[in-house]
Amino acid sequence: MHSNHFARHAQQVLTVAQGKSHHRYGPGADPSIARSWVRCLEDYHLDPAQAMAPTVLEHARVLESRERLQQVLTIAGGEMNSLHQQLSGGNAVLLTDARGVILNCVTEPGERKIFERAGLWLGADWSEAREGTNGIGTCLVERQSVTIHRDEHFRGRHTGLTCSASPVFDPHGELLAVLDVSSARHDVSRQSQFHTMALVNLSAKMIEGNYFLRHFDDQWLLRFHLQAGSVGLFSEGLLAFDGEGRVSALNQSALNLLSLARTDLIGQPVEALFDCSLDELMSRAAPDAAASWPLRTRDGRGFFAVLRGQSRPELKVLSAPVVNKAVEQPALSGICLGDEGLRTHFRRALKVFERDVPLLINGETGSGKEAFAKAVHQASQRSDKPFVALNCAAIPESLIESELFGYRGGSFTGARKEGMRGKLQQADGGTLFLDEIGDMPVALQTRLLRVLEDRLVVPIGGEPQPVDVRIISATHRNLLGRVEDGSFREDLYYRLNGLEIALPSLRERSDKAQLLDFLLEEEAGGHPVQIEAEAREALLGFSWPGNVRQMRNVLRTLAALCEDDVIGFEDLPAVIRQAVVQTKAETDDTPESPLDCAERSALIATLEAQRWHMTHAAQELGVSRNTLYRKLRKHGISR
Repeated sequence: MHSNHFARHAQQVLTVAQGKSHHRYGPGADPSIARSWVRCLEDYHLDPAQAMAPTVLEHARVLESRERLQQVLTIAGGEMNSLHQQLSGGNAVLLTDARGVILNCVTEPGERKIFERAGLWLGADWSEAREGTNGIGTCLVERQSVTIHRDEHFRGRHTGLTCSASPVFDPHGELLAVLDVSSARHDVSRQSQFHTMALVNLSAKMIEGNYFLRHFDDQWLLRFHLQAGSVGLFSEGLLAFDGEGRVSALNQSALNLLSLARTDLIGQPVEALFDCSLDELMSRAAPDAAASWPLRTRDGRGFFAVLRGQSRPELKVLSAPVVNKAVEQPALSGICLGDEGLRTHFRRALKVFERDVPLLINGETGSGKEAFAKAVHQASQRSDKPFVALNCAAIPESLIESELFGYRGGSFTGARKEGMRGKLQQADGGTLFLDEIGDMPVALQTRLLRVLEDRLVVPIGGEPQPVDVRIISATHRNLLGRVEDGSFREDLYYRLNGLEIALPSLRERSDKAQLLDFLLEEEAGGHPVQIEAEAREALLGFSWPGNVRQMRNVLRTLAALCEDDVIGFEDLPAVIRQAVVQTKAETDDTPESPLDCAERSALIATLEAQRWHMTHAAQELGVSRNTLYRKLRKHGISR
């Protein structure tokens, strides 16, 4: 059966590649697919019917690739989890390097084997030269977003997959990585991938922008856009320049806004580009710039901009009080403590953390465990030291030992000559956050316990080295239950559990309204975005099974897509709108009050009199069309 399918698919590929197919629809109709099929046949000499096993890099080379892209992996980790949360089941979110080698994968644990059977292994090479036409490999060659749906794959063994991939570029325009969503479901249509592709593009741009911002921490960074409200969003232009005022790098949005090529700008004085002196521009700088101001180019085009960086030396007297205040009262980014119980938890956690007592944070997935841990670190006396996070569930068992403890050069075949520092050494002097500690392999639990007792870390093949690190662990599992079934060491449990903090789920928090405003302000980049009353009520009434992470993702998308800086009910995701309808249907079973009955009758009478012309009916009732539609939904009235 499989051989027949492979043979038919191979014949279809050959027909299109030879230019004999005249079908306007179906596989090969897309020019980028046809180009890829020709490359696979003529340049790579691949056989579409051959069912080859994937090429997987050896352990050491995967570690080396992950270390080389460590900052990208750190930034992308949160975005990948967020993206996976927004998608339905049956999807794998993948990140590869610029060669097409998979370096991270986020799936449901129960679905991991499905994707591994499809060849989506950590370390697998999905370049076009290896696997033929596919989302990752073709995205790398075309340098643009692509969706490869089932039979559009070159190899017959991949025709059960649907892949949407988007490139991630570095600040110099070079390919840095590829973000991909792959589905093995048979009911996925190409049309349904439009929404997935939009989310993948948005997430890739977020990774790209955050990497740019971190990459130029030591330089001045100009963020600008045609609209003031878009400064701080994914579509903003980013331009970095050095202390001499010469352009170091730009993202693609900046090039598009300026209508210039990268080669025309790199190394040029920023004064030659904008209609102001370098001193005047730098006087606008601030470490945490937020409010935008007008900026014109030399040829008269107008933008709105903010400039991140330290002010000129002559302005230090003015900026020093702000800096000192920030040192005395560090801002806790990414966390809202409006809930009284959460504030109490935070005060207790900080108090014991300062006395070197380990913290164990328990809470549902997405409830903000890492944000809580990071806030404790930021508020502690170690705030100027590293905060290093390791997700024990996201790293394959074969790599987690090297990631945690590191290794000495030459300690195993293929190891790098200079070795690699593990997370424990990277966190020396600061804090190590072990997320999903319940998924750590038992053998590593023994080694971790020894580190906590002796304060010495032993890299693979190396000698003991002293380490000063404080541990915060987190899990959504019942660790005592895992102790009882033997999958978690009892002595390690009590060593990590100096103080256990149980974070509330979002539905249990009393500060949902405050959290909603807090997250929206963060995701909108400080730009004011309004939420209509009905939309706000729906957001606050939703159950949020994905907790804070899900709310943040939804608000990020709404802030990016809303028109006129207003979020209405119709802008909300379908799942939230459907929840409102379902709740309304359930409440419809209860008898209406006399006032509700009167309102319903008045609405129907007015609509009948106006022949269901909504604008005329709204004018007759003295309300807006939005209010009229809301009341119709409330009473379940339809024509």
